[in-house]
Amino acid sequence: MGDLTRRAWLGGLSATGILTATGVARAAMGPNDKFDLVIKGGEVLDPSQSLRARRDVGIRFGVIEALDPEIPATRAQRVLDASGKLVLPGLVDLHAHTYPYGSAIGIPADETVPFSGVTTVVSAGDAGANNLAALRRHIAAQTRTRMFAFVHIANNGLSAFPVAELYNIDHAQVEACALALAENPDFALGVKVRMSENVIFKHGVEPLKRAIQACEMSGRPAKIMAHIGGVETAELMSRILDLLRPGDILTHCYSGAPNIGGQFTNIVQGGKLLPAALEAKRRGVVFDIGHGGGSFDFTVAEAAIAQGAPPDTISSDLHVFSGNTPGMPFLPWVMSKFLPLGFTLEQVVAMTTAAPARVIDRGAKLGTLQVGAPGDVSVMEWVEGPVGFVDTRNNTRSGSAYLKPVHTVNTGVVFGRPFQSPFAVR
Repeated sequence: MGDLTRRAWLGGLSATGILTATGVARAAMGPNDKFDLVIKGGEVLDPSQSLRARRDVGIRFGVIEALDPEIPATRAQRVLDASGKLVLPGLVDLHAHTYPYGSAIGIPADETVPFSGVTTVVSAGDAGANNLAALRRHIAAQTRTRMFAFVHIANNGLSAFPVAELYNIDHAQVEACALALAENPDFALGVKVRMSENVIFKHGVEPLKRAIQACEMSGRPAKIMAHIGGVETAELMSRILDLLRPGDILTHCYSGAPNIGGQFTNIVQGGKLLPAALEAKRRGVVFDIGHGGGSFDFTVAEAAIAQGAPPDTISSDLHVFSGNTPGMPFLPWVMSKFLPLGFTLEQVVAMTTAAPARVIDRGAKLGTLQVGAPGDVSVMEWVEGPVGFVDTRNNTRSGSAYLKPVHTVNTGVVFGRPFQSPFAVR
């Protein structure tokens, strides 16, 4: 391309639109154009930009158009007052169960938004190859919350819960799972496998081996999400850790749940972190919380963190049962539990925004308030004062503050009144 042609092309681009770092073409705003929404007066905390400062967020056509110290209210079709509040990138929940009517434990993602502030959610193995299409067509397509999924290695996913899906190993059909991954590259992230003794009986590492084989057979860079907690033996726990590849996810990483015989066979045993766990951490296995109703133990977390295995991502494992437990695994509350464990607010926010967005290979677009990213925003109240937290084994810890959701914005549209007209979401 010659210099004159290049200058003409760039000039035309500046007049008609801007190509952002996310690869999305946006129409340039004129001086009299208005933002569809301005989130005004809040303290923006965006770890993806190492930013913590008072900023206004301007959203137009579902995309963040400006992040400025001041955007006049006259430039906005609608103003959302965030004075005195924290303005975070839309939260990304790496592990939840959001397949209502299909999975026995699924809950509608949109129904949890007032309590979670989540704008992107990952269905953690609710569906297998046989019912993934129904999750995608009939649930995800009608859900405002952006949704991705891990495909369960068991063909029917969690539809038979509480019946264990892998007592019969024949339910783990490698080729069917690989095909589901290959056919849904924009929705399916990888393969979920539950490795607890009460799920897989005496099948050892075979379910995990089949899950890895399905990822590799799919031809995609698909990841494993391996659920632990109550593994059959300590030796099997180490074998599971040894098989996980860089980028694979160890969820319920700080579970303290016992196996069927009452033995504690998780990554911390007798107060000591398993060498295999430390080696997995070092080679890039993602340590994910997956709090849930029975999968987070403060004592395991404290030992693992002190011995070199801090979490990479914080997720809720929210479902119809865990949502009713004293541990209250709504994502902001789970985030708040890590403040007394020595993590800063910036670190906790990063583990629920930029970090999980990178894990699902959407780091350029999600978990960030950068200009050009989708207009996903979680507005939180920082509530100071004594607060008590409980894990899933009745251990308690005291804190001095917690996060409370106030507003959630998904693709530029606010959840709740006043409603947008026309009511459009993507």
